[in-house]
Amino acid sequence: MKYAKQQPKKGFLGRLPSIIGVIICVLLAPILIMNLTIIIKSYIHPERVPDFFGIKPFIVSSPSMEDAIMTGDLVVTKTVDPATLKEGDIISFKSGTGDAVITHRIHEVTEKDGQPVFITMGDNNKGVTDAKPVTYEQVESVYLFKIDRLGRLAMFMQKPVGMMVFVGIPLCSFILYDIIRRRLTDRREAAMENDAQTEIERLKAELDEKMRQAAVDGEDSSFGNPPQAGSSE
Repeated sequence: MKYAKQQPKKGFLGRLPSIIGVIICVLLAPILIMNLTIIIKSYIHPERVPDFFGIKPFIVSSPSMEDAIMTGDLVVTKTVDPATLKEGDIISFKSGTGDAVITHRIHEVTEKDGQPVFITMGDNNKGVTDAKPVTYEQVESVYLFKIDRLGRLAMFMQKPVGMMVFVGIPLCSFILYDIIRRRLTDRREAAMENDAQTEIERLKAELDEKMRQAAVDGEDSSFGNPPQAGSSE
């Protein structure tokens, strides 16, 4: 006879590590996919600012937009039709002298040589507009929102020490946790198997004893009732 091994039901605390792992994966998976997409696009098209379905994140490295946007913030922007932009919008655009991307506010919409252009200015630049107007071709995206100080964290993660802290340590911790979890699970299963085998042997011995006792009782009853002799007239 085979006995199915019954797994013990886990309580909330027993399921807690798995729940935490799922939550972490759900939170980190979109970030990982977005980063991989941006990295791949930056290699395929080095002349373009990479995006993820039109979303372009930038790290703010100067105080020109304070207090609206602080140094070290991460700004999230999206691609936009330049014709829809208006005065007061915050845009990210390529500087005319290199590949640097600047995030400033549109101070005025005007024309130059018959073409529409934007006069931009940092909020913290004390009324001094940028030296050159921004053309439609320079516009990368329009500002959506910011995440305070996340840019500093992103820059730290790009350094070897940051990679070790945010990638190496969590990865090693997860591997160590998985090893410990597997060993504990193997021990529990081995203990359960031993307990089950002990119980099977006990039940088998009990069944054998009952069968032996039944056989003895049957023999005793046959000897205790001899056949009676018949009478004749």
